[in-house]
Amino acid sequence: MRQVVHTDKAPAAIGPYSQAIRAGNLLFISGQLGVDLSTGTIPYDSVAEQTKHALTNLANIAQAAGTSLANAVKVTVYLTNMDDFAAMNQVYTEFFPENPPARACVAVSALPKGVAVEIEAICLCED
Repeated sequence: MRQVVHTDKAPAAIGPYSQAIRAGNLLFISGQLGVDLSTGTIPYDSVAEQTKHALTNLANIAQAAGTSLANAVKVTVYLTNMDDFAAMNQVYTEFFPENPPARACVAVSALPKGVAVEIEAICLCED
């Protein structure tokens, strides 16, 4: 079974991809940027705020699929500057306080819309 997952509680895809795809009991959430949905803006001056909004967007997509970030098994973080690792990690810890998922964090030369961080996740779905 392959099911497209979409929610208005996260930014719409900015290209030919889905917010998430559920395949069996796995949910593959596309990379999320730090868009603040309440304003439609990106806090370019704060990696911490971008991280918070990116993770909130991931959480909202997971919820739309009937799961949560507590069921994340793998997360990938993309940073344009590894000097931002500590700021990102501090916020990340708030979303995964116990038993965090496996994770990779990689430096990239650029990200869409000029953001500093993009985060994707794979979650288990329980039903």
